[in-house]
Amino acid sequence: MILKINEFTGMIGREALSGTILFGPGKPPFGKDDFEPFLVERALEKIINTYVDPSLRDFAYSVFYAEETSPGAVAEEALTAPFLAEKRVILVRNVHVYMAMGSGKRSPLAPLLTFVENPPEHALLLLVSPSVNKIKQLYKACVKSGLVVESPQLDNASYGAWIRDQVAEKDKKINPGGVALLMDRVGFKMDEMYNAITMVCNFAGDTKVINEDHVRAASGDVAEASVWAMADAIAASNPA
Repeated sequence: MILKINEFTGMIGREALSGTILFGPGKPPFGKDDFEPFLVERALEKIINTYVDPSLRDFAYSVFYAEETSPGAVAEEALTAPFLAEKRVILVRNVHVYMAMGSGKRSPLAPLLTFVENPPEHALLLLVSPSVNKIKQLYKACVKSGLVVESPQLDNASYGAWIRDQVAEKDKKINPGGVALLMDRVGFKMDEMYNAITMVCNFAGDTKVINEDHVRAASGDVAEASVWAMADAIAASNPA
């Protein structure tokens, strides 16, 4: 199964999750990137807070990096029943490293593929891959037996709504001009936008409505032009 990140995040804590979840890129809106790690990190945080008791984190939660840990070691960890907890949550980052491996019976990937195809009820395996190869067996196994969550950058309307939601969480509002100026100055990297929103709201103090003046005063002009914007400028003979 394949889901978009926003749809998936709403499921956490409400519906049972697949034993294996692969977070990766998806088809982005025009001019945006195909992978937004901030959304993935928020989803991971929500999963961990939902399924891992803080007092049992050392016993029921493990983090690995694919370039440092073999697929077999990950599978072995996931197959081990948790101590004192109902779920064992295993997070593996940089899974594109595994994507490059073959999938034959003697492949190092074989134990992990076996796990993905038939995970035990006690295990929740979270795989994060900033790039994927859809013809590889690991991706296909996650689609067939688990869940693939696609996390591209948001379109402008959704991004603006997200900015307003973040401001609202700080008990403030932001006018349309403030939203547009934030997007223009900060760009579409959500971690940078989250930090900018925090600075702007702190700068505003007791003021309840954020406007363009607050944004200019408290946020840096750090937006990165996309390759699409550069292509448009070239086509328009705009050297600036």
